[in-house]
Amino acid sequence: MDLHRLNDPWFTVESIDETTFAISEYGHWEQVHSFLLIGEDRAALIDTGLGIGNIRSITGQLTNLPVDVLTTHVHTDHIGSHGQFERIYVHEADRDWLVHGIQGLSLEQIRRDIGRDITRKVPEGFDPAAYTPYQGEPAGLLSDGDLFDLGGGRIITVYHTPGHSPGHLCFGDDSRGFLFTGDLLYDTTPVYAFYPSTSPAGLVRSLARIAQIDGVRKVYGSHNTLGLDPEILREAGRAAQYLQEQELDHFGTGIHRFKGFSVQF
Repeated sequence: MDLHRLNDPWFTVESIDETTFAISEYGHWEQVHSFLLIGEDRAALIDTGLGIGNIRSITGQLTNLPVDVLTTHVHTDHIGSHGQFERIYVHEADRDWLVHGIQGLSLEQIRRDIGRDITRKVPEGFDPAAYTPYQGEPAGLLSDGDLFDLGGGRIITVYHTPGHSPGHLCFGDDSRGFLFTGDLLYDTTPVYAFYPSTSPAGLVRSLARIAQIDGVRKVYGSHNTLGLDPEILREAGRAAQYLQEQELDHFGTGIHRFKGFSVQF
């Protein structure tokens, strides 16, 4: 696939390897990444972005296989195009948000966030004032330790990593050493757990957990820099220990900065 032929004005598609693609929305202030993982029998799309552009048109050019959506968590910038796909999977703890709406976020706030600080021309027909987040039943629920088989030996491991949301998930692509960390770990801007629906202590425990995953060669967060060195996992482990020992893992303690990332409680 010649990625230059995609020529999409909204999405930037970058090849991680021959069967793994980042689909990024750099024209929005959140700089969201979704990820397409292609096996022999099926493909997995980790999140569907903001819902500003037609991400299905991108995945359809990259693979002819059936595409299952694996949801890191149910926030607007990760479920925006869920309605374009038939098979959506989510953790049980976030299912209610997917079906009935995201807890603690008004529609007015969502529309303000989706429409601000946009630096690229948006697709024709996009209107922030009319934006409505996806709601619907998932095809299935994911649990910690589940294995999602794409065929050809490409098996995705599911890690339940609550904190940013109750049902937040990370996904390990063990055959390639990729760890997709959603909104649990990324660089540049703070990882946050300061909303009432978040859990600072849960996020810290989740950081400690992913720091113990072996064999990771590259970390892919859902925002900002695409592809982080695995050293950030070791730093996440040190950060978690510090935050717990100093009893900083609760609301109102502010922004805590570490080597390569920060968290805000």
